[in-house]
Amino acid sequence: MLSNTDPKMAKVDLCKTVQELVENGDEVPKQYIWSGSNHSSSYGSADLTVHLTADIPVIDVGRLISSSSAMDEELINLRSALTRWGCFQAINHGIENSFLNEVRKVFREFFQLPISEKQKYARQGDDYEGYGNDLLLFENQSLDWNDRLYLQVAPQHQHKFKYWPQNPPSLREVLHDYTAKLKHMNEQLLESIAKSLSLPEDSFLSKFGDQQTMYARFNYYPPCSKPEQILGLKPHADGSAITILLQDEQVQGLQLLKDDQWFWVPIMPHALFVNVGDQLEIMSNGICRSPIHRAVVDSERERSTLAMFCSPDPAKEIEALEELVDDGRPRMYNKVINYPETYFHYYQQGKRPLDAVRI
Repeated sequence: MLSNTDPKMAKVDLCKTVQELVENGDEVPKQYIWSGSNHSSSYGSADLTVHLTADIPVIDVGRLISSSSAMDEELINLRSALTRWGCFQAINHGIENSFLNEVRKVFREFFQLPISEKQKYARQGDDYEGYGNDLLLFENQSLDWNDRLYLQVAPQHQHKFKYWPQNPPSLREVLHDYTAKLKHMNEQLLESIAKSLSLPEDSFLSKFGDQQTMYARFNYYPPCSKPEQILGLKPHADGSAITILLQDEQVQGLQLLKDDQWFWVPIMPHALFVNVGDQLEIMSNGICRSPIHRAVVDSERERSTLAMFCSPDPAKEIEALEELVDDGRPRMYNKVINYPETYFHYYQQGKRPLDAVRI
């Protein structure tokens, strides 16, 4: 997934998880202090003080897939959300509130297990999957104040079960069921996005191939004594086509960059936050925006989220749909294969991966 040829790469495992640093009362390592000095100017101000809350569009998924006149109205709302914000809060999505609460419950239980138990599923070597920290790839890489469990959940034959926790006992089954529900939702959304752009409904979905991928990232953000200096996740846009986020229902932490200004993303406990990723921006020739966002930390409260990244088969060539390229909107991005390889290489350097394929 990542080129290993950069001479500045330092494949060093971090000695402790963030949770261990907090529980041991350790001094915050300097690598976690966010200066913004090595991040792209595309990522806006490095100031972590934000006072404004975004008026994120709310999209009723049930209306999108209905056969009534309400569908046409909601498709207009969807197009507006994708072109202006690149994201929306999805309601009436067909997933029961009780099940979303169960998903939250099992991954919180995992992160509260003893370190020795969680380490059974620790990321190994250069692998991105597993529990712990992200890879340390570059000498000047700024570190994120979170621990994560990162798993490929589709296609099924690519599961690495050595990283799938057996404790709590229900986690595997719950994750399997959640993946199936979000796969269905992702397909519904891709069809609706195509229709909102006056395209045949399979225009995007057909480009995903038979081996479309889904990765689940369980994020745990422990409390931090220096929230004004440290980020839970550095500014970035996602390398997926669509990302579906289950937010913490109580603790805010997600911020979005729009018009060079950072905004809080409000919590809607039983909504799913959906955002465009770089690959859909490429396929839509820049019509759908892949928004830049970041996660901040709280001085007193922990925060947990689950992001599901939905992407085409990495072996498939991704490019703008021909119907969306004309003299008025020339092709904006080069064709790309295995975009995640480009993505991770640039992300950890604080650079915008999409710039690497921009024409």
